[in-house]
Amino acid sequence: MTREVTLPLIVDSRGTLQVAAADVSKLLRTVGGRWLRLVETGEDGRLDEDTVAALTIELAKLADRIDVACIAHSSGQST
Repeated sequence: MTREVTLPLIVDSRGTLQVAAADVSKLLRTVGGRWLRLVETGEDGRLDEDTVAALTIELAKLADRIDVACIAHSSGQST
C-alpha cells in the first residue's frame, strides 16, 4: 500500500517558498536521530524501541522523497 503525504508549504504573496526543503529534510532526519539516541541511552523509558525505529525510518524516507523531488525539480525533471 502506497500512502502519499502532502506537506503544506509556507509561501509569501509572490509564491516564494519561505522554508528551504533542505532544512525540512534535515529536521526530519534530526528528529529521528534524537529519538533513536533517547531509546539507546534509556533516557525516556516510555519510548518503544520498535515504534521509534519504524517512525525514524518513515521520517528518513520522507526526507529522501523531498530531496529527490528537489533534485528533479532543479534539474528540470519531474518525479
